[in-house]
Amino acid sequence: MAISAGLAVANLYYHQPLLGDIGRTFQASDRAVGLVPTASQVGYALGLLLIVPLGDSLERRRIIVLMCGLVSLALLGMALAPSLPWLVAASALVGVTTVVPQLLVPFAAHLAPAEQRGRVVGLVMSGLLIGILLSRTVGGLLGVRFGWRAMFWIAAGLMVGLAVLLRLALPRQPASAHVPYGALLRSLGVLVREEPVLRLHSWLGALSFASFSSFWATLVLHLQALPQHYGARTAGMFGVVGVVGAIAAPLVGRYTDKGGDRRINAFSMGLMAASFVVFGVAGQGLWGIAAGVLLLDLGAQANHISNQTRIYALRPEARNRLNTVYMVTCFVGGALGAWLGSIAWGHAGWTGVCAVGLGLPLLGLLVLGLVPPGRRMESAARDVA
Repeated sequence: MAISAGLAVANLYYHQPLLGDIGRTFQASDRAVGLVPTASQVGYALGLLLIVPLGDSLERRRIIVLMCGLVSLALLGMALAPSLPWLVAASALVGVTTVVPQLLVPFAAHLAPAEQRGRVVGLVMSGLLIGILLSRTVGGLLGVRFGWRAMFWIAAGLMVGLAVLLRLALPRQPASAHVPYGALLRSLGVLVREEPVLRLHSWLGALSFASFSSFWATLVLHLQALPQHYGARTAGMFGVVGVVGAIAAPLVGRYTDKGGDRRINAFSMGLMAASFVVFGVAGQGLWGIAAGVLLLDLGAQANHISNQTRIYALRPEARNRLNTVYMVTCFVGGALGAWLGSIAWGHAGWTGVCAVGLGLPLLGLLVLGLVPPGRRMESAARDVA
């Protein structure tokens, strides 16, 4: 499941180190090309909202295999795109259909014993984050060698193979009860109203992912603007650096299993804020960027695992819907972060990007400070263990 989550989520990020090459192909501005990652994040949020809740009502393996097939078609649309608007639309469709990772994580949480849920979620999420990070490396390397279109042809083939693999390897996991689709969607609002833990950690996830996306959506533009004019290959290599942060995922999960409190979230937001200080001070050199990437990815991963482990403990029969609320909020934040990063780059360059990236986790720390734990939140946190 960890490997499959990594392969599937990579579809959302192959294009990021290739934005410069895509812009040259279509003779488009940096701001126009920035719509490609923004569209994929918005599409992903829509897919989470409209498709992932079905995991609580239908047989999950079947949905996972079907979505692997559909995303392969969307990736072919990107490979064949004759214009930038076509590419933006295809990128949105890739986002809508790349929901397999967020079907796999509740799948794994459902299979895991309660006392090991944090470790299991952390393990699958480590695969997911490694996929996010290495997708940039793979995209950069293959894009330089074969051209940016080839990356999407290859990705489409991988998804067809993954559909076959998951159909053979996953056990059947029928839903506990069939719920009409309209009722599933309406219940999302009920969960938001009734679960303060879900609201809090969804906000923290959104702010974290917005900060994360503001950096990665503009990194290749910053590297190309440096005197050395680094390209897609260099941007992709920073994904390898960020993999170190993914190693922490099972460790964070184990700590949460033992009843770790919101200090994990505060610590992780602090790490992310520190990363943008490093980017601002030393971001003109590759070593400075590498140091910041380590802090950024470690903080983002720790925050995400803590958030997900807490919300999965709330209502076992509604884990897909809890995940929907959380991840939709996160990826709306991610899309907003990518957009804000692109706007900041256009108006103030790298300094503007660092200001945006720093302000978002600081806002998260403010939210943590203003929202008291409360008796119900403390009880839910203890229930995770």
